[in-house]
Amino acid sequence: MTKKIVPALLALSLAFGSTAALAGGPVVIEEEGQPEVVAESPRSGWIVPVIIGLVVICAVACGNDDTTRGVNQ
Repeated sequence: MTKKIVPALLALSLAFGSTAALAGGPVVIEEEGQPEVVAESPRSGWIVPVIIGLVVICAVACGNDDTTRGVNQ
């Protein structure tokens, strides 16, 4: 009777003793460094200042063409 219990007990202990937590060994996780993000200067960075400059030059050159009329005229 003990010859039947020993293999059954051994099989039972192997089944419960070899869990998934013990299989495969340790898991090592390496942290990766943060990627360096470099912003490139835009290719059309000169367009907006040029347009604003042209608008200011046009406003100064055109001026105010309204003539002021006095009360007596």
